Amino acid sequence: MDIKRVAIDAVNETIVMTVVHMDYKGQVAKRINEKMPLATVKGFRKGQVPKDLVEKQYGKAIKQEEVKKVVDLALERFIQSERLNLLGTPLAKENENFDWDAEELTFEYEIGLVPNFEIDLEAKNNIVKYIVTADDKLIDGQVERIQKQFGKAIPQDKVDADSDLTGTFSNEEKGINNTTTISVSTFNKKAGDKFIGKKVGDVVTVSTKGLFEDDHQLMDYLKVAHDDVHGLDIEVNFTIEAINGAELAELNQDLFDKLFGEGKVASLEDLKAKIKEDAEAQFAQQADQKLLLDVQDFLIENTKFDLPAEFLKKWLQTVGEKKLSAEEAEVEYARSEKGLRFQLIEGKAMAQSNIQITFEDLKAFTTNAIRQQMAQFGQTNPTDEEVQGIVARVLSNQEEVKRLSEQVVAEKLLEVFKEKANPTTKEVTYEEFIAASYGE
Repeated sequence: MDIKRVAIDAVNETIVMTVVHMDYKGQVAKRINEKMPLATVKGFRKGQVPKDLVEKQYGKAIKQEEVKKVVDLALERFIQSERLNLLGTPLAKENENFDWDAEELTFEYEIGLVPNFEIDLEAKNNIVKYIVTADDKLIDGQVERIQKQFGKAIPQDKVDADSDLTGTFSNEEKGINNTTTISVSTFNKKAGDKFIGKKVGDVVTVSTKGLFEDDHQLMDYLKVAHDDVHGLDIEVNFTIEAINGAELAELNQDLFDKLFGEGKVASLEDLKAKIKEDAEAQFAQQADQKLLLDVQDFLIENTKFDLPAEFLKKWLQTVGEKKLSAEEAEVEYARSEKGLRFQLIEGKAMAQSNIQITFEDLKAFTTNAIRQQMAQFGQTNPTDEEVQGIVARVLSNQEEVKRLSEQVVAEKLLEVFKEKANPTTKEVTYEEFIAASYGE
């Protein structure tokens, strides 16, 4: 067998494989012999069919099967021996004039290669690392929300600016159907004004674009997936099922203990300090996420390399349960190209910075995530045995391991980016941060 690579350009090649009779004849002969006792041909008893008739009836199919096995194994070994770093998998080139009876059988496979490129994590940039603070307006608003949440609900006939609404967001096309309770003041002013004067049973239609101060609130109130919230621009209906005002709860020790545990908060000043601490911890996570996205965008924009685009579009037509048309593959490639580019950049960044993910890294990250989730549900002091039991169950799920591993990689890369990209630090309020994030 002869096998070689034919370069087309830096990221596209063809593997050409020439198979001769010696490469498969032994296995074909063995299969024919195995077939003889089982062969049935009209006019002959089972097992008594002459060998030449067996070969005539079954030989071509057996030859094709055995040649395919030889080709598949040789192709796999060749890719390994040449240490080819592929995008997608090899695609067999169609040959309408292929002759299975030829002395030499030639097979050609198109392959797409991972491009060779370098990244500069320390390149000059305009990236900003935001330090987000909780100002008095935000803290006072949260105090009022706590008082309303733990206060007494007072049914109302009509909606006013201070009303709390219980109802259902719906959009059939996007599969949105979520019942929730929300304050009119949570909406942006334009959307909130649409509810004023409405009654139970009324349906209010609003646009998701800019519906809330923070697009992430779409996840809470509409149950929209995180990947879909940014830039979501559809209309949703809100069917009003209950309208309530609130008699604000008194800020006393009973309320403080109910919220934070006995004796941990003892005054309004303590409450505001706790709100500020918790809010800024949450803001720090959002700021880190924005920093990571900004660095991703910068690296994608400033790291130039070619992809085997046409090959990948053809490859996309062949993978998955539903085969894609050429037009559908074009759309899918356009949708996924940016992600693929950053995936390659991310791998290069990990290699350049010698980042490796160990099981201990994954276990520690999962443990911390589980403790945070338990704290959100009021379990502030779980035992190590309880936590590790949950961690063990989570890490026994391969899909969860994959998802968590991606988060560990992102966390480690974020630390590298903070150090090497040297972003400008800027302290802002949450409102200013939202404006910088979404241009509002």
